Amino acid sequence: MLLVNQIKLKPGYSEKDLLKKVSAALKVLPEDIQKVEIFRRSVDARKRGNVFFILNVLVKVKHEASVLKRISSSDVSVYVPERYEFLATGTVPLKDRPVIVGAGPAGLFAAYHLALFGYRPIVLERGLDVESRHNSVEEFWKTGVLNPNSNVLFGEGGAGAFSDGKLNTLVKDKSGRNREVLSLFVKFGAPKSILYDAKPHVGTDVLLKVVKAMREEIKNLGGEFRFNAQVTDIVIDKGKVKSVKINSTVNLDCQVLILCIGHSARDTFSMLYEKGFAMEQKDFAVGFRVEHSQDFINRAFYTDDETVLKETGPASYKLTYKHSSGRGVYSFCMCPGGYVVNASSENGRLCINGMSYSGRCGDHANSAMIVSVNGKDFGSDHPLAGVEFQRKIEEKAFSVGNGRIPVEHYGDFKQNVLLTDDYTVDAERFFKDEPRCKGDYVFADVHSILPDELNRAFIDGMEYFDKNIPGFADKNVLVSGIESRTSSPVRILRNDSFTCDAFPGVYPSGEGAGYAGGIMSAAMDGMKVAEAVAALYKPFGE
Repeated sequence: MLLVNQIKLKPGYSEKDLLKKVSAALKVLPEDIQKVEIFRRSVDARKRGNVFFILNVLVKVKHEASVLKRISSSDVSVYVPERYEFLATGTVPLKDRPVIVGAGPAGLFAAYHLALFGYRPIVLERGLDVESRHNSVEEFWKTGVLNPNSNVLFGEGGAGAFSDGKLNTLVKDKSGRNREVLSLFVKFGAPKSILYDAKPHVGTDVLLKVVKAMREEIKNLGGEFRFNAQVTDIVIDKGKVKSVKINSTVNLDCQVLILCIGHSARDTFSMLYEKGFAMEQKDFAVGFRVEHSQDFINRAFYTDDETVLKETGPASYKLTYKHSSGRGVYSFCMCPGGYVVNASSENGRLCINGMSYSGRCGDHANSAMIVSVNGKDFGSDHPLAGVEFQRKIEEKAFSVGNGRIPVEHYGDFKQNVLLTDDYTVDAERFFKDEPRCKGDYVFADVHSILPDELNRAFIDGMEYFDKNIPGFADKNVLVSGIESRTSSPVRILRNDSFTCDAFPGVYPSGEGAGYAGGIMSAAMDGMKVAEAVAALYKPFGE
């Protein structure tokens, strides 16, 4: 087949329109084209109000060789598919089944591939299965009573299960893992469009179903899941892992231990540090959720034509700014048609996240607007100093909102930080709505949560974005806090074999270990670790 890139079509295009464009690109008659399949689709909205789809398509055409010979265009080439191959070539016998700690993306994808090849992994998840977890999260949002082991951040599916379900990644991988992850999502219930959309997403509602289906398949393949099973200790004998202790009582023997603990497993970080695991602090970013009407975002970034928006879906954005202090200020986890959610995991501390359902049909858009932080902000070079920095600002957020999500209008936030009434935008009040939150909220002094240096960088970033997007920093834009769990504050060091130097058999993986930054990259890292296990060990029982 041929790959034809850069086919430009208006929203609402028909198959006939696509066929006509492909025919022109290949200089053949429409009847010579036997099959056209979308390989990638993106939205070109660089000129507001003039929105197009850009398609890369796979084409089966008569006399392919002669067609290719007479076409001199870099946009036409022979399609060479990426093929993912998992090789179980290990020779070392396994006396115990591999143990995977955590059922987030890294843990699930490691478990699936190991189960597929006969390794019969055991997955230990400190939280609940995804159905029970969903109920406990809804109860928390309703009552404010937190289950520290079953919440937006802990439980089957990981932290990404209650998010927008974005499946795009910046990871460059030529081994086909990216496509494999997307294909498996489709296999387990995600829409086929994620295979070709440039910004694929599934939404929380669909993601929960995918996770359940994946778990059932892993079990059918010989894997096992244990929920409410927190690993509280690792028993080391002569430098090698011997067993793990579950809930401080039950011992489970293992010689292969894959740690997919997630970016918020602070108690596990502490346990690993005390056991002597090599760790280092990692830079991350903190900030606030900014909330606009989705209609404003649509008009600012795409168009006000509702017919076009029905085809493209609600507009999204990605914004970056380099502050004079050297800090990066940027949007993160933008949720079209979404909600700001209480994502707390520790009593007395509050953090937030953004979430969308698959339809992204809410009338508000929100995005984290975050500022980079590092060891200078933490005040220490201790590996866990970033964790303590997070805890302090989360305690402040909890106090400011009295346990509820604290919200403030941007104009008030800016005035309190800069002590001025001079707003960059003094437009008529166009955004009168209350916040769209999952969990109780209260209007409060959000500006008091972070140090002024970080607040000023946030304000300067907002004002910079407003220059290109008038109204983005309107005084009535909603600001809520605190967004503190953007990525892991810790990296658990591993070598080229994906194991810890001092503890052979222990494989740190995923976002919590510091090697990923989202659903896709975490899933792919879990696959890499599973490959490393299969390259050394035989399937269990062989």
